[in-house]
Amino acid sequence: MTRLLTVLAAVAAIAALTPLAADAQSVPRTAWGAPDLQGVWDFRSLTPMERPADLADTEVFTEEEAAEFSEESIRRRSRDNDTSGRVVPYNDFWFDEGTSVTTERTSLVIDPPDGRIPPLTTGASNRREAQAMARKGTGGHEPTPGGFVEDLGPGGLQVRCILGFNSGPPMTPSAYNNNMQLLQTENMVVLMAEMNHDVRVVYLDDRPDLDPDIRLWHGDSRGHWDGDTLVVETRNFLRETNFQRGMTGPHLTLTERFTRVSEDVLQYDVTVDDPTVWTTAWTYSVPMQRNDQPLYEYACHEGNYGLYNILAGAVDQQ
Repeated sequence: MTRLLTVLAAVAAIAALTPLAADAQSVPRTAWGAPDLQGVWDFRSLTPMERPADLADTEVFTEEEAAEFSEESIRRRSRDNDTSGRVVPYNDFWFDEGTSVTTERTSLVIDPPDGRIPPLTTGASNRREAQAMARKGTGGHEPTPGGFVEDLGPGGLQVRCILGFNSGPPMTPSAYNNNMQLLQTENMVVLMAEMNHDVRVVYLDDRPDLDPDIRLWHGDSRGHWDGDTLVVETRNFLRETNFQRGMTGPHLTLTERFTRVSEDVLQYDVTVDDPTVWTTAWTYSVPMQRNDQPLYEYACHEGNYGLYNILAGAVDQQ
């Protein structure tokens, strides 16, 4: 009951803290009268997921602060400015993290109000410490020594091209390929993430949920309309996704809300609830911008030619 009340409070926080939807008369609509959410939507952003410690008392940026923060973020992230002497695999040409914050808030997290992700549970904290010990001296894109089947490491799903690193679900701004194409019919919605071409089919009819024993990498999604907002609830995850570097697991429940607030903005609000990871549910919000370009092919490592060396390296570390 406590977690249920927490989730309801998080949903209420969305209504209080996110921009109001456009007037119903101005929302584009489909031939059958539903809000038209279709198109390619760009979710890149320099707004941090969590409010930085030095902005703890600042809920929203002034216009000048937003410009200064964006400029500093670009400078800090730039690989072309790296003077450490280390090998930089990609320079700035390959990245598309955005050039500005996309919300006046100082974090994408809108609930809790402090803009910070809630604390980990004791179990999750212990698991993270154990993983850090097991992976000491191991790079982020390498499997945990001896764990190349079950424990791929925090970057393993993306290296193995199983899931895109920003597609989650849920979707989060990242280094590149921050695009999602949404298609809809009366009875279903399709969410196709550019990264790895991950596709989720969201049924809007009254068909039953999947058997709880049938678990999927992307979970089992069901949707409904709450006024002009599409609400997508997802459960039955197989195991971790790339969200929060694989912190979540099969107990994750997602509530995603898609609201067309203008011709060029699709508001994306997500409530994350995994009682095995965080002490309470939490919510973040991303304004997605319309992209007039199509999705282009994202080829991971074609033919998986790198897989042999990845696994051979993991075996050698045992």
